[in-house]
Order: sequence, then C-alpha cells, then structure tokens
Amino acid sequence: MSLPCSFFLKFNNPFKIHIFETYKSIHQKMKKISFLLSLLISQTLFSQVYKKTEPLAHTFSIVARDSITGEMGAAVQSHWFSVGSSVIYGKAGVGVVATQSFINPSYGPKGLALMEQGLSPKQALTALLENDKGESVRQVAMLNAQGETATHTGSQCIEAAGHRQGSNFSVQANLMLNNTVWDAMATAFETTKGTLAERILAAMKAAQAEGGDMRGQQSAAILIVKANSTGNSWQDTVMDLRVEDNKHPIEELERLMKIHQAYNYMNDGDLAMEDGNSKEAERLYLEAQKMFPQNVEMKFWYAINLLNNNEYKKAKPILKSIFKEDKNWQILIPRLVKSNLLTTNKKVIKKVMKL
Repeated sequence: MSLPCSFFLKFNNPFKIHIFETYKSIHQKMKKISFLLSLLISQTLFSQVYKKTEPLAHTFSIVARDSITGEMGAAVQSHWFSVGSSVIYGKAGVGVVATQSFINPSYGPKGLALMEQGLSPKQALTALLENDKGESVRQVAMLNAQGETATHTGSQCIEAAGHRQGSNFSVQANLMLNNTVWDAMATAFETTKGTLAERILAAMKAAQAEGGDMRGQQSAAILIVKANSTGNSWQDTVMDLRVEDNKHPIEELERLMKIHQAYNYMNDGDLAMEDGNSKEAERLYLEAQKMFPQNVEMKFWYAINLLNNNEYKKAKPILKSIFKEDKNWQILIPRLVKSNLLTTNKKVIKKVMKL
C-alpha cells in the first residue's frame, strides 16, 4: 500500500521528515525504472528483424564531440537516398547516435532517451541490442555529453565493415570498397585542426578518398547540437544540413557548410541591427559578404547598414549595381523605412530611390 505525501506532511518531527524524503527518493527511482522497463519492452515488441522491406543504409559515419566547446555531432554518407533522415540523431546535453547497415530507426530516439536517463552509451546500446533479433545486421554508434562512446558492428554486416573508437569519437562503416576506411576517418579526425564541423568533414573526405561506399555516392548529412540544452530545440541545434541526392554529396555538403557559416554572420548581423548596434551589424554582414562576394542579398544588407551608419558614398555603388540587376531590391527600400530598419534621413532615401 502506498501512502499519500500529505500523510507525512501532517507531522513535523525530523524522523518523519526523513521518512518523507526517503519516500520521495524511492518514488523517483521507481518512476525511472518504470520508464526504462517500458522503453525496453517496446523495443522487444517492435524490434526489427532483417527483412527485405527494412531500410538500408550501407554507409560510413562518425559520431564525435568537441572537447573544448562540448558540442556533439554526427555525419553520414551513403549510396542511398536521403540517408540523413534515418541514420543520424542528436539531442543537446545528451548525445548523438548513428544507426546504419540494415537500419533499426528506433535506436536513435531510444538510445538518446536511455542516455538522457543516465545510462552510459555502452549500457544503452547493450540494452537495445539484447532486445533486437536483428542485431547481427546492425551497425550502431552512440556518444554522450561526456564523450563516452559505444559501437557495434554486427557479424553479418556486409564487408568491408568495421569501426574504430578514439577520444571523443567513433567512426564506423560497412559495404566499403576497402577495409582502410574507418582507420583513415579516425586519423583525419584526430589530426585536423578547427571546429567540430571542420574535423567531421575531414573524416568524411578521408573515407571517400579511401574508396568509400563500393556502390558510389548519393546522399550525405551532418548534425551538430550544443553541449547543454536550453530547452528550445531551435537554439540547441548548431547545424543540421542534408544533401538528399547528388553525384558528389560530400563536396555539396562542404559547400552548404560554408553557406551556413556565412548566414550565421548574417543572422548575427540581424540581431545586432535589432539591438541598434549598426557598426557591429556592418562588420558581421561584411564577413558574410567576404565568403560569398557575388551573393546579392548579402551585399544589399551590408549596403543598408552603410546607409544607417551615414556612409552613403560607400553604399551608393553597391546599391546601384544591385538595382541594375534586380529592381525589386529598390522597391524594398521604402518598406524598410516603414519597418524602421532603414533609419537614414529622407534626403538620402530620395537619392537611393533615384539610383
């Protein structure tokens, strides 16, 4: 029989307060155990055994953590359409998962849920594998917020298949042309300097340089999440890019990553504009423009900030060339005035509209 909490609150001596605290602790532990049991039961009921309809992702992937920032990331490439939508998963403050070969997609969300409840990657992966009759064809890697990893390459994964773990990372591959792929990935990640995204990309490039997927290339993806969760998913994701169908998906992914960085400068510039810091916004927009000098929109917002900083002479040739290319940008000018995003005086606005 369980007693309501109010029963204990009627009494105020230390002994009974201790009983109440013990009761709360046991109750919380039982809730946690109940959650884990329900998760494992559902895994048993819905675990996938190999069948022809099962999604395929014979591929190479990486899960990794930046030891300085704490950011965690996963990336994948395969000769299969939209591989990122089924292989890589992540949650800020928790970890990342890559599930491939004959995919059991539940390893992603369930692995993250188990790690969030306090299980290590090894404990989480072991629990899921023990309840999966198809474990021999699975290849899975998990990494948590502490940089601990766990990796499984099933005995029936198609050769060449294998994995390698290191400090804050795991690389894994199956159906490769050569059995040197995962070692090349590990070396590239360990020796490359830069951001987590740059190091992950280096590992992906190294895999392809060793022959990669023996069937060729088609899709790739990268996901990076923050070290700690804010509770807002839109703030917790650092990068989430996918190449769904391309002859050279890793090259395309690299291009998108560069654009992503440029637009991060743009986004920060927008925030600086909102805060009324037009000088900082100008600096950020210029950084973006340096990365993509032919991007019309980046040039436009840079010029708008020049106007807000009373630098019409610098803005004039930029705006003139933009308006020549597309008059719609000139039509936008009075709308920006109305929204208080363009704050220069009326005389300057008239000059701009005559360009």
